[in-house]
Amino acid sequence: MNLKRFSFSRFMAIVKKEMLQIRRDPPSLVIAIMMPLFMLLLFGYAVNTDVGHISTAVWDQDKSQQSRQLIQELVNTTYYDINWNVNSYKELQDLMDQGKIRAGLVIPPDYSHSLDQKQTAKVQMLIDGSEPNAARTALSNAQLVIQYKDLVIQQSFLEKQGGLGINQPIELLPRVLYNPNMESLIFNIPALIGLIMQNVIAILTAFSLVREKERGTMEQLVVTPIRPLELIIGKLLPYVGIGIFSFSIVLATGVYWFGVPVKGSVLLLIGLSLLFLTTTLAIGMLISTISKTQLQAMQISFAFILPSVLLSGFIFPRETMPVVIQWIGGVIPLTYFLEILRGIFLKGIGLEYLWKETLILSIFAIFICTVAILKFRKKIE
Repeated sequence: MNLKRFSFSRFMAIVKKEMLQIRRDPPSLVIAIMMPLFMLLLFGYAVNTDVGHISTAVWDQDKSQQSRQLIQELVNTTYYDINWNVNSYKELQDLMDQGKIRAGLVIPPDYSHSLDQKQTAKVQMLIDGSEPNAARTALSNAQLVIQYKDLVIQQSFLEKQGGLGINQPIELLPRVLYNPNMESLIFNIPALIGLIMQNVIAILTAFSLVREKERGTMEQLVVTPIRPLELIIGKLLPYVGIGIFSFSIVLATGVYWFGVPVKGSVLLLIGLSLLFLTTTLAIGMLISTISKTQLQAMQISFAFILPSVLLSGFIFPRETMPVVIQWIGGVIPLTYFLEILRGIFLKGIGLEYLWKETLILSIFAIFICTVAILKFRKKIE
């Protein structure tokens, strides 16, 4: 580069012109400046790999001082929150199917009697293996508590009677449900299906409509006899087909290539996936109505996608997040679709357990579709 030909005045003119262009595009400027700070504050609280306060149910059939001491030992670790007291295995199973608990402790009616007779007392821990990280934490800490209790009981025998009682006063019988081997692959594949559907369809829809505006072809369509609703449905219908085809491919790959079986109803899975697909299309259309350029559409899409990855429970358990962050994650449709996917894939449960997530997802679909269509009609009329 010949520096002698470099004109500082021309250089400053270009700088001023670019600054003027940036000032004329406030949305992009706000995204560029404020979004990194917002993301850091949001994800700084949300990204937490430490699992604690695991929702737990207890079936205490002994109801003795010794059994209450064991329960208290679990609570003292801060890893377990005893939120439910049940009276049967069915209640435990129902709570776990609904996702209300991650662990269940079963204390037999002869627990204290066995300890008094210097016999091994057996307790059972049921663990929800659909989330491997939480399952490993629940299992390992329960084992540590039992080992500690064994040492305390042995010490008590030694002090009172001058000799050891039995080698293992308490035996933990763990049972991991849904994902016995606690494989991360089985946990991740169903969630990846939902995430891929959301990202691909939302971005394709948003870019398609914005591209029409940039090319000026949207105005050409508006002056034709076609009605706004016909235009909207006509523009979105091909993406419905793409979404169904894409879902079929990733579902087949997950099942036959990665070996993750669908334990529940495939028809229910397809039906609820179509509901989520409708919501995703509406999100893409909504992004397109508030974007002037494809660059803005891309920025807004990524501003939506990143929180949906981290706050929906895709990677990190939502229970470990602060309540405010959980509320924010609660307005992301993917949060509820992940519960549906993992419930059908891993637990094999039906609509009787997933009705709440289905209802919330339906409300999202109706609301976002209505807002997107009204804003889009206003743009083209």
